[in-house]
Amino acid sequence: MSSIAKEAIAQLFTHARTHNVWLDKPVSDDTLRELYDLMKWGPTSANTTPARIVFVKSAEAKAKLLECMAPGNVDKTRTAPVTAIVAFDLKFYEHLPKLFPNGAEKMVPMFSGDAAKAAGAAHMNSSLQGGYFILAARALGLDCGPMAGFDAQKVNDTFFAGTDWRVNFICNLGYGDHDKLFPRNPRLSFDEAARII
Repeated sequence: MSSIAKEAIAQLFTHARTHNVWLDKPVSDDTLRELYDLMKWGPTSANTTPARIVFVKSAEAKAKLLECMAPGNVDKTRTAPVTAIVAFDLKFYEHLPKLFPNGAEKMVPMFSGDAAKAAGAAHMNSSLQGGYFILAARALGLDCGPMAGFDAQKVNDTFFAGTDWRVNFICNLGYGDHDKLFPRNPRLSFDEAARII
């Protein structure tokens, strides 16, 4: 593979920002489907792909989600065209015969027999997929506002009752108002955060 264009790198990384203020511009269902169809190709351990996404768009669903948000995240979530609940499936291993056929016979019993191991793998790999989710959204021209700052139990009770899905994080999506961005915070330098050994 060759390097991608500098403009693409800027869109994905160096010029991309976390947004809190949104333009009144809708995001189509087709775009959300395209977003998922990009993010699903990112690698996970043994192709477990445990991430599950709920795209909250309707007024009714958004009102329920707002009741779960910390006060500082209510307005930005209310005004975002879409809010994604990025979750994970605790029983992701049930799909391994399809997703990892050459190793499913060994791995399904390993995870089904150890709930803590399955939960750890689901959380780690869905977090990886959450990163791919943000990059896929940016690649499609969307802005993102990923957040903690919510009552996880309330989200699970409201949106995932009776299922094996659990929330990982929440991410607002849409077209951000670039005029309302805060000054960009610094990042650690290579020498502060990395080593070559």
